[in-house]
Amino acid sequence: MRYAAPDDPSQEEIAVTGVDTQVPGERRRIDTHTHVVPPEYLGWLKANPDYPGSLVDWNVESTLAAMDAKGIATAVLSVSSPGVRWGPGDNPAQVRRLARTVNEFCAEVVRQDPGRFGFFATLALPDLGSSLEEARYALDELGADGIVLLGNVDGTYVGSPQWDPLMQLLDERETVLFIHPTALPGPRVEGITSGVVDFLADSTRAAVNLVKHDCPRRYPRLRVLLSHGGGYVPYAATRIASMISRDADEAEVIDQLRTFYFDTALTGGPYALPSLLAFAEPGHITFGSDWPYEFRPDQSRQFTERLDSFAMTGEQRQAIDCGNAERLFPRLAQGGPS
Repeated sequence: MRYAAPDDPSQEEIAVTGVDTQVPGERRRIDTHTHVVPPEYLGWLKANPDYPGSLVDWNVESTLAAMDAKGIATAVLSVSSPGVRWGPGDNPAQVRRLARTVNEFCAEVVRQDPGRFGFFATLALPDLGSSLEEARYALDELGADGIVLLGNVDGTYVGSPQWDPLMQLLDERETVLFIHPTALPGPRVEGITSGVVDFLADSTRAAVNLVKHDCPRRYPRLRVLLSHGGGYVPYAATRIASMISRDADEAEVIDQLRTFYFDTALTGGPYALPSLLAFAEPGHITFGSDWPYEFRPDQSRQFTERLDSFAMTGEQRQAIDCGNAERLFPRLAQGGPS
């Protein structure tokens, strides 16, 4: 298998030497941050080099091998950046069909092996009308476990008022909303790819925008899961709260930020984990691997090993491995179909 880092604008393919085969004991993990690249989506990425994407010849077999190597019982699949979107040069009808194709591909993977897979459905924002239709279809007909949205689409961030009808729909269905970062709506720093810094800033911007527009209180049944430890949210929460709490008490802003869930993808380590564990609600941290988008073949394994070696109680470890995800996705509690 060959792939390109998801934020590499050249889309140059990089060889993967294989997956780690050291299974961490009898761990039963639920991975809420595993990516999928359906064939039609891969073709669309190759045909649209202006949308820097992830060139992966994805297949179930290699994904299961990687899951087994990390003790992952179930992986919830999602499309990474750049998602499915349309711009001035795109045919909106074709992009809408692509979103439907991606979701039906994922639904079939889950149907074939519901104990090992779930999926977050993809929408074609900024086309709000088709996104509402696709969300209903994916949740009601395909049995999607949630919805994935990018932090921003052409500079419009999750939580912005123009997307309120979508947030209302997802709230009504008590949906898990997985927010995945993408490139910031501005020029890059020469020599520094988006995944190094910008993805973390994008997640933070999305979280702050949700709170700024009071979304956690307006949509209390919506569960929001932030990627990569929530970006800078745990580390900078007090600063964020003090600067946006003009019409609210600072503690209320902190409370809204703490309603979010956070995955551990590329977050395991001695610096990020103390901040994440200190800030997040104990039941709001889930395991994430970011398969297969490690920038080095062993990067995901190294972050998982750092997570495993970090000092925490057995109760904390079990909650992060699977307990918290089982509460988010009750059908996965027994590793079986809905």
